[in-house]
Amino acid sequence: MSRRILVVEDDPVIAQAVAAHIGSWGCEVRVAEDFSDVMGEFNAFNPQLVLLDISLPYFNGYHWCSEIRKVSRVPVMFISSASDAMNIVMAMNMGADDFIAKPFDLSVLTAKVQALLRRAYDFGGEANILRAHGAALDLAAGTLEYNGERIDLTKNELRIMQALMEKRGSVVSRDELMMRLWQTDSFVDENTLTVNVARLRKKLENAGAAELIRTKKGLGYIIEA
Repeated sequence: MSRRILVVEDDPVIAQAVAAHIGSWGCEVRVAEDFSDVMGEFNAFNPQLVLLDISLPYFNGYHWCSEIRKVSRVPVMFISSASDAMNIVMAMNMGADDFIAKPFDLSVLTAKVQALLRRAYDFGGEANILRAHGAALDLAAGTLEYNGERIDLTKNELRIMQALMEKRGSVVSRDELMMRLWQTDSFVDENTLTVNVARLRKKLENAGAAELIRTKKGLGYIIEA
């Protein structure tokens, strides 16, 4: 399965070399361009691993790692020439999963990336997590996490969110959502769906995610890509 990797490195030569090498192993790699809004790039790409330099324009890598950790448990690996013990310890304290010192061999970096991806995803732990725009839906726990806040969902709300996040970027019709809810032990009609969506939106609004679910008039609902 192809994994999405975001490279946050302001040296274009290093960034492109890393992207080309990791991409040759079948990963989808994006190089960050707007260093004043790394979280905007993170949310737009929804990566499954972040390679993050410490020394960056505007804000350093520690800042962005801390911001990522507010909304996501995605693996973060620091790449930096500042490889003394203090920086490595600080990176780990900020929530990083690994650290590789510059200059590094691209084959070694790729091996570390693959190992980190295996640890994070191949044991099924992430299979039950769906992500969109900083929100993480835990299918096993029946909860949605946004900005560090956990939102408890009913069975119907969970199924609505699951349907929308699985088809992120596409409109999900009301009929399709009712079919999802029909799998529960209660009869679902148009009014029941409207009530469930309204209640779910209220919970999202209270958590600061009012714009997560959008209505497409006459078509259904969508979580934008």
